[in-house]
Amino acid sequence: MTVNQVPLVLASKSASRRAMLTAAGVPYTIQPADVDERALESALADAAPADVALALAEAKALAVSEGERDALVLGSDSLVVVEGRRFDKPTSRENAEEHLRFFSGKVMELHSGAALARAGQIVWAHGEVARLHVRALDEAFIAHYLDAEWPEVAGCVGVFRVEGLGINLFDAVEGSHFTVLGMPLLPVLGALRNQGVIA
Repeated sequence: MTVNQVPLVLASKSASRRAMLTAAGVPYTIQPADVDERALESALADAAPADVALALAEAKALAVSEGERDALVLGSDSLVVVEGRRFDKPTSRENAEEHLRFFSGKVMELHSGAALARAGQIVWAHGEVARLHVRALDEAFIAHYLDAEWPEVAGCVGVFRVEGLGINLFDAVEGSHFTVLGMPLLPVLGALRNQGVIA
């Protein structure tokens, strides 16, 4: 499956993104990007959520690409929007509880972007959205859920890992499973083929 003529660097600490690439047989190394995501989001406060997710993915890819000029760099990011309000990763368990109370009974839009950079230039970018229907969550469930999942979900926008107990937050999910996991994997794999990373 692998070609690996072009080295790939993943500009992310995300365990989910690493797991997706590994399962797909993609060879890569890891170099997390040093990007001030909150500052970039603030600068793009009036932009559409899909554009913000793509901008964050591109910023991560470019930040690492500057120091990895012979490699292809993959950046990816996700953000959650509920009733027009953007949500970042929870800053504390109490903050996670607040997020889950707000999400209860609403539709969560999860925007996921990915970008490839080479020699400080974006060579490909793609974004997708999934819609997750959050069921009614009572206080007892929220407490039980966070007892089991905190602090692991502290690094998860939306306060869930869909591959684990987080699936219990939802009545229905519309969109790609991979997008929900945090990266539009199928388009990424197509781009990696075009760039000579995999066959």
